[in-house]
This record gives sequence, structure tokens and C-alpha cells, in this order.
Amino acid sequence: MGRQIRIFICVLSLNAVLGQVSYSIPEEMARGSFVGNIAQDLGLDVKRLHSGKARIFTRDSTEYIGLNKESGALLIQERIDRETLCGQTTPCALHFQIILENPMEFYSINIEITDINDNAPAFEKSDVKFKVSESARTGTKFILNRAIDLDVGMNGLKTYVLEPTDNFALKLHSQAGGIKNIEMVLETPLDREKNEHISLVLTAVDGGTPQMSGTMQILVSVLDANDNAPVFTQPVYQASLSEDAKIGTVVTRVTATDADDGSNGKITYSVLTILDHTLGMFEVNEDSGEVRLSGVIDYEKARTIEINIRASDGGGLVDSCKVIVDVIDVNDNEPNIHIMSKSNVISENAKPNTVVTMINIDDADSGDNGKVQCKMSDEIPFTIKSTSNNFFSLLTTSDLDREKASEYNISVTCSDEGVPSLSSSVTITLQISDVNDNAPEFEKGSYETFMMENNTPGLSVFTVKAIDADWNQNARVSYILDDSSINGVPVSSYVSVSADSGVVHAVRSFDYEQIKDFQFLVKAQDGGSPPLSSNVTVKIMIQDQNDNPPQVLYPVQTGGPLVAEMVPRSADVGYLVTKVVAVDVDSGQNAWLSYKLQKATDRALFEVGLQNGEIRTIRQVTDKDAVKQRLTVVVEDNGQPSRSATVNVNVAVADSFPEVLSEFTDFTHDKEYNDNLTFYLVLALAVVSFLFITCLVVIISVKIYRWRQSRILYHPSLPVIPYCPPRYSDTLGSGTLQHVYNYEVCRTTDSRKSDCNFGRAASQNILMMDPSSTGTMQRLQSEKNILDEPDSPLEVRPD
Repeated sequence: MGRQIRIFICVLSLNAVLGQVSYSIPEEMARGSFVGNIAQDLGLDVKRLHSGKARIFTRDSTEYIGLNKESGALLIQERIDRETLCGQTTPCALHFQIILENPMEFYSINIEITDINDNAPAFEKSDVKFKVSESARTGTKFILNRAIDLDVGMNGLKTYVLEPTDNFALKLHSQAGGIKNIEMVLETPLDREKNEHISLVLTAVDGGTPQMSGTMQILVSVLDANDNAPVFTQPVYQASLSEDAKIGTVVTRVTATDADDGSNGKITYSVLTILDHTLGMFEVNEDSGEVRLSGVIDYEKARTIEINIRASDGGGLVDSCKVIVDVIDVNDNEPNIHIMSKSNVISENAKPNTVVTMINIDDADSGDNGKVQCKMSDEIPFTIKSTSNNFFSLLTTSDLDREKASEYNISVTCSDEGVPSLSSSVTITLQISDVNDNAPEFEKGSYETFMMENNTPGLSVFTVKAIDADWNQNARVSYILDDSSINGVPVSSYVSVSADSGVVHAVRSFDYEQIKDFQFLVKAQDGGSPPLSSNVTVKIMIQDQNDNPPQVLYPVQTGGPLVAEMVPRSADVGYLVTKVVAVDVDSGQNAWLSYKLQKATDRALFEVGLQNGEIRTIRQVTDKDAVKQRLTVVVEDNGQPSRSATVNVNVAVADSFPEVLSEFTDFTHDKEYNDNLTFYLVLALAVVSFLFITCLVVIISVKIYRWRQSRILYHPSLPVIPYCPPRYSDTLGSGTLQHVYNYEVCRTTDSRKSDCNFGRAASQNILMMDPSSTGTMQRLQSEKNILDEPDSPLEVRPD
């Protein structure tokens, strides 16, 4: 069967292409039948059908036509019955659109459905009866109900045949629209006595191939004479009726007259014929001829309705007239909104004027009642524009930002121009897809935290937190330690950062005395492509612990010659004997030192300054006071718990050096003060019991002590040791030493005959003796201060 193709293509704005293709196919084609190749007819590449997600959009619920994306062919998907689809309307056509996306395009497809002869003519009634007076004149007409053939054109009703033709002949009268009224005309006078009942067959024949027909039996009863038939006052009646008219509304009134009297002159009205789509919509009062509305009429289904009215008298004579009703349209149909695109996602980086979706509007009303305008809610970055008749495009008006609005509920309202106006609305939910356009942001511009020294390696210090305003993978933040160094050491040897949680861990144990603070960079990087990142500075400040005991700088406790402080017997109360100098490498209150006198030969003679460590006399020295005095001073810091150090101070109470020489010769061999004899007895017992352990502890303690001494005095990284240069004077009374010590010492092989001359410039003396030495002591020059040299506070040069 041939197929006519008409292609019209026009390009619209906004990247939406509207093309039109027409095909012609017969009805009742089998499923899967080929209609046409839309790809070839429109010049489209078949690959475009796949990439554009080609699909068919139709307003009807039944999709008669399907699209094969592999070949671009249009195929019959559902059986098409032209009579069901269009009725008597010609031409009959299917209208749908082919929709393509990325970019959005659509093409209008019209498929004309041609008729085939698949319906036979049929009469409304299988038989009809007439009562005809035998006096009926030749030429009397009898109106017959016409047959109905659902087919159209050549396949529609063509002619009628009446058999037999002894008394009656058939006449056809063509009217507008191809409708033929049928009249049966009496040609030969009737004779009731010869034939009281006449049976005729009326056959309706169509013009299709093969030809089809339908029949109706006509039964004629011959009556006695009724020689006047009813006559209508006019053959055609015109009326108009609004489609919203209520049931029972009077449309018009028809009138017929009959010259006969009695029952032969009594006229009865009835509806003769009416089109099938208006059956049951009208009724006529059989006595008055008043035509009333008995059903619901719809302008969109029928704009003009024709009604044939028959008038019959009691003798069986009839006449007919036609009532033409013009239906007046009212605005009773809301606009129908059809969303042509099923996609509800748009990227947030879409440019302004990007087509989001296409909307088709259908209003069944006519004129202004069918003209539709659409608008949408304000304050959203979208607008709606008309692209062609009943087609609208939804476009973006500005840049989108998913972080501000991840979803839009776009309300579109379409209103017609009828009075009153009718409208309908639809809400389009549009998801904004994310792009990686936001770098992670830390909660703070920089971080500072404290941690205690001597921490355990692996300790969690604190947590950095960054937030990415993007979504899903683009918002997945990883933390990376910046590749830098601290004092030439990679920062990774100090701390580590958990990539997922941002927890900063200490890799090593920190010592406040070595490093007090350090800082590094942490980078937060998202999982987008390409990834975005930001940095933050993290500063960790080490807090001091009291992990270092005080260290005594003066007097130095060594295994060398004995050092003793000289106190003249004439010393007054408050006489400065010496000063204990100590430091603590800790900081803050952990380095605040206090001095206490723990032991003394005579506790009533000396006292120690709590804050400055000065040893002073607290009473007048007398002749009864022992020459040898030994003081034990405890230096404590202010930490929690506190740490301490002990120093022994030897004091000689004498006015001259020879006076005490013999006493101090034996002094160096004493193991302890006499008043501590009990203590040493207990100590000796403990040493015997734990000799090995005690020796080991002593050896280790001595090693550590000397190492610390050398480190404190010489290590360049330690804090500055309070040091008194020559002729240093502490004007505030809290310095290390307040005086300069000058000595002139003469020694012979007999230590008891040695002379000591003391320079009184500083009013204080130090005595140092080595009983094992047999040489003569030389003078210590006044320029040599006890703290001048870094090795020891006092230098003795043997002969």
C-alpha cells in the first residue's frame, strides 16, 4: 500500500528544533507493521536517537506508534481503529512528538489514518411498520430511517435498494455532508382487498471493496382511506444552545397541520433520526412538538446537531422536518499541561538560558476560551517562554548554586482567556546536581593548642575540622600533613594527621627544655575532580612539667680540696656567710626555688634566706662556738610534686687561718658530724646489707651529677647560669654573690704553721684545703674571683 510523506522542518530558538513529518497508513494494520523511518525522513543520525534518549510524547494514554531506536523506524504498537479514533471526522490523524535531549529537540509527527471497508451499513431498527390507507394517492411519501455506515469516503454508505417494487419505489435525497434521506414513494395505488399486508426489504449498500450491505424489513398494513397527510409549517428549524444548558431546556417547537378530522387529523410528533454521537440528547413532545434537551452536549464533540422530526396522523400519513441546533461554546475546559521532558536534574554549572524542559498546553475550548498564557512563581532563577503555538520552554535566568538551593519546586500556572478564566497548575520538582566548586573550609583561621611535655608517642593532641559545602564525593574531606620541616627535621617526625578524622597525633615524646612550640600546615582536600583544597596553620605549644630537679651552682660539690667559708668571731648578727646559688631548667613555678636549712652543727647560729639562699648569722658569734661548722641546705622548686637538691656548706669560725688549719686537717677525714653518729651507724648497717646496690646507685648518681654539672655550665642551649663577673655587686640583694673574695695564703710543709692573710675588700673569706698535699700554698690574687673560671668556683694551684 502506498504511503505519502510530507516533511516540514523549521528551526526554533532556545536549542529546541520543531520539525513536522506526515505519513499516511490504513487502519487495522497488524502490530509491528512498518510506518516509516523517522531518522531517514528527518535526516537524523541513528546514534542521535540513542544519545538524545529519543522517545515519543503523546497526550493520549494509548500509544499507537512505537519507535525503534536501533533503526529509527516507526512501528505499529497498538491496533488502530479509525472509527473508534475519529468517528466520522475526516481526515483522521494521529499527532505526537519525538523528543530528544542534550540538547532538547522535538519533532511533530502526523500520521493520517485512512479508512478500509471494515464496517457494513446497519439500520437502527431491523424492521419498520407503516399503516397506509388504500386511498393514498400515487406519489405519497414514506420517510425511512437511514442506515449508518461507520466507514467514510468510498467505503461509506453508497446507495439503497428496495425490493419488491410492485407498489413502492425508492427515492434518495442528498443533503449537505453527504447524508442521503430515504423516501419510499407509492407508485401504484393500494387495494386492501387484494393485499392487506405488504412486506418489503430495504438494502443499504456501501462502496467498498468487497462491497458490504445491511437490510431492514418494511411491513405495510393497508388501511381504509386517509387522504390528507400532515404538513410541517417549515422544512427546516434553526436553533442555538449553549453547551452548558441544563437538561430540560426547550430548544425549539415544531408544528405540523393535517386537514383531516378525527383520528386521521390527530398529529403525533417523534424523533425520526439523529446522528449516533448525539443519540439520546434530545426528545420531542409527541403532542406539542416541543423539542427539549435530554442529555449533556459538548461543543468540543459536536458544534452543530441535526435532528429529523416526524409528524404522523392517525391514518398513518407522515411528514418530516429538520431541526439544526448550533452549539455555543462556553469556557468549560481547563488547560491541560503536559511535561514533555522526564528529566528532573540539572547541573548547577548550567549557563543562563539553558532549556530545562518543554511544556505542551492543550485547551479543548475555541476562540479566546482556548488561548492560554503561562506564568510561574517569582524569586526563582527560572522563566517560561512561548516557543510556538501551545509550546512553552522552561529556561534558567541566572547561575545556579546547589549550596544555596539543592532543589526547586517550580509551580507553573496556565490560564485561558475565557470569562471567567480557567487555569491549571503543575509543580515541577527540579534537582540541582553538584559540581565541585567549593573548597573545604576550616572552622578556624588557625589553631593553637597546648600539650604537656613527656607525652606518650601516639597521643591524640586535638582535631582539625573542615567543612565542604559541596555534596557527596565532592564534600568528602581528607586531611594531609604539609611536607615541611621544623629545625631541619621533617614535621612528620613530630606529628601525624588522620586522613579521615583530622585527628592530630604526637609521633614522639616532647621535651619542653628542647622545644617550646612549633607550627605546621594541614591541608584539607575534597574528593572532587579536580580536587580543591585549603590550608590551616596549627601551632602546638609544649607545657612544662616539673621533670628537672634544681641544680646547685655554688658551692660546687666535688671530690676535690675541701672548701670552707670563714666567719670571724667578731661577726655581728646578720653577717653574710655565703650564698647558695642554684638553677632549675624548668620554667614558671616549676623553676621557683626556695632554700631551707636541713642540718647544721649549730642550728641556732645560722639561717638560710628562703628566697635568695643567703646564709647569715642569726646571733653574735661567741668563743664557745665550734670552729668547724657544717650546714646542709635543701633547695626545692615549686612544682607539683616538688623536686629538691641538697648541698653541704663548710664554715670555719675563726679570726685567722692558722687558728683553724689544724682543725680542718682532720675535718676532711670525718665521715659525718658528731651529732649524726647514730645516723652513720644506721647507714653503715644498711651499706653492709645492701653493699652492691648502694655502690651501683652511688656510681650512677655521680656520673649523672657530673654530666649535669658540665651540661649546665657549658651547654650552649641551656639557660644562662647566674654568673658573677669580677667585682660583681648585687644591688638588689638577691643576686648570686654579693661580694668579691680575695685571698693571700701561705702554706708550709707544716700546715699548722701556715699563715693566711685575708683581703678585706669584700669582708668575706673562703678557705680551701687539701690535707693530702705537702706543697706550700701560694697566694690567690685578688683579681681571681671564685666564679671567674667556668670549671669551678675556686681554683687552687699547687706548688
